[in-house]
Amino acid sequence: MSTTNPQASLPAADFHEVIKSRRSVRKYDPDFKLTDEEIKELLTTATLAPSGSNMQPWRFIVITDSELKQKLLPIAFNQEQVVAASAVIAVLVDLQAYTEAPRIYGKAVEAGYMNEETAAKLVENMNRFYGSLPQERALQSALIDGGLVSQQLMLAARARGLDTVPMAGYNVDQFRELLQISDRYANVMLIALGKAAQPGHPTVRLHVDEITHWNGFNV
Repeated sequence: MSTTNPQASLPAADFHEVIKSRRSVRKYDPDFKLTDEEIKELLTTATLAPSGSNMQPWRFIVITDSELKQKLLPIAFNQEQVVAASAVIAVLVDLQAYTEAPRIYGKAVEAGYMNEETAAKLVENMNRFYGSLPQERALQSALIDGGLVSQQLMLAARARGLDTVPMAGYNVDQFRELLQISDRYANVMLIALGKAAQPGHPTVRLHVDEITHWNGFNV
């Protein structure tokens, strides 16, 4: 088992190097283990991501238990990173996250970022706006926020010398049944997290001029 502190190993990572060095890694060192506290630090950094009205709809299921990983393996189409990585992070979104508005804005009041009158008004606005959103619109909004926090988690991991791979290839229905997830929550992705046994292969990107349009969209 590795005893290296990944946060200490890369204390001042260059932002551009973090972005350039991130790879989708599928081969992990099964002997490398992250502590619960190290994973919580990564998630804390990830949750600095922006979200609509600061409602922070993301919810995480951290899977480190070996037996649970084995149950997840066939659900994830036998992708070996599920059992070899130190953890699998399931990113979900709460479709009723707006009901947390009193707690979120209450914390903002405690921190001195707003007064109680402003907080109360914002809570009222959130209940009125999000409470009346069609389900499809609410899901779309939440999934955007879920994507933002997922990317931030992967970059936070890379900044600490760790590796990840986002996974959409799994049986969502079976996963939800295994973890007993209610309809209030929607799946975003799974993220394998650990230390690479083999580096992810480099990839190419389309040139920015091929994908960017200025002041219109002429295709």
